[in-house]
Amino acid sequence: MRQVLSSCSASISELKKNPTALLAEAEGAPIAILNHNIPTAYLIPAETYEWLLEKLEDSELAQIMKERAGEKKYAIEVNLSEL
Repeated sequence: MRQVLSSCSASISELKKNPTALLAEAEGAPIAILNHNIPTAYLIPAETYEWLLEKLEDSELAQIMKERAGEKKYAIEVNLSEL
């Protein structure tokens, strides 16, 4: 059995009937979509999805920064006027 990671849930049948009403009723919270009482998907508002993508990108950039910070010892100092 899988854990439901949301305080709101709906069946696939309810989702088919009126997805807009489900989103309104959840008031921005994620909705677990259940198939035979097993979560098969999560429905989130577009704003939440966009926010999650931004956070993921920030995390990836932070990881790149950490990796490249270790390469600083190999850097060659240059003067901007010499370029």
